[in-house]
Amino acid sequence: MLKQRILTSAVLAPLALLLVFYTPLAQFSFIAGLIVLLGAWEWSAFMGLSAKRARFGYTTLVALILSALHLHWPIESLWQSSGQLTADANYIFTLSFAWWIVATILVVKYPRMSSAWSEGIVLRGVAGLLTLVPLWLALNTLRSAHFADEHHFGSTLIMVVLGIVWSADIGAYFTGKNFGKRKLMPKVSPNKTIEGLLGGLATSVVFVVVFCYFAAVPKSLWAVYAGLTIFIALFSAIGDLLESMFKREVGLKDSGSCLPGHGGILDRIDSLTAAAPIFALCYAWTVTL
Repeated sequence: MLKQRILTSAVLAPLALLLVFYTPLAQFSFIAGLIVLLGAWEWSAFMGLSAKRARFGYTTLVALILSALHLHWPIESLWQSSGQLTADANYIFTLSFAWWIVATILVVKYPRMSSAWSEGIVLRGVAGLLTLVPLWLALNTLRSAHFADEHHFGSTLIMVVLGIVWSADIGAYFTGKNFGKRKLMPKVSPNKTIEGLLGGLATSVVFVVVFCYFAAVPKSLWAVYAGLTIFIALFSAIGDLLESMFKREVGLKDSGSCLPGHGGILDRIDSLTAAAPIFALCYAWTVTL
């Protein structure tokens, strides 16, 4: 299993860098959409759908929504000439933030509140839309930021949010493994601990401070960015826990099997589904200051 994970990561890492830094905007948006659609296929299993036709129908619905958003906001037009994000996209990210507040409540109250959403497929399907669609828009938003002035500026933003997620995951794993004693949410994810969460928050802050140092960010802003990092990393943990909750509800260990040693697409991007839209919202907010 470990060998598979290492081999898969060795293949995915350079592909991710190629996608983020060297793919033209339109192709980036298309490939990001394909990744989200793979996630939608896996999410359909969380809805209790087993027939391929039904799962394909849900995936098609997500594809239609992404297509409509692309027609309304091509990736090249998400940012106005003033440097601010278009207002409609801001509304989507605000809605996404509201959803992650609700998701936090659902995770914390699980399984007491599960009967409110687990008995039918509609609410679980809506939850999938609110989880996956803003991720696609966030990746487009970050990738296209200041593209006319600096082609790789947006790529750097994406790497920062990925760094926050990855450093939080790594820190949580090693801290939890060596020092974890108090369970975080045993009914959702039995292996996660409070110590692991705190360790993940600490390592994500260290990552951002190191980034600020090498990026020559004024020291007066370091504390602000550290605070925003904690905020984003906390929600990245909620993204992970939300997927765990849905998997537990339908009795799945992994969301899929397309990534050897890693499970499915959602098992890799669960934290990012929350972190990316909230990071994009925070960045758009700071731009308007």
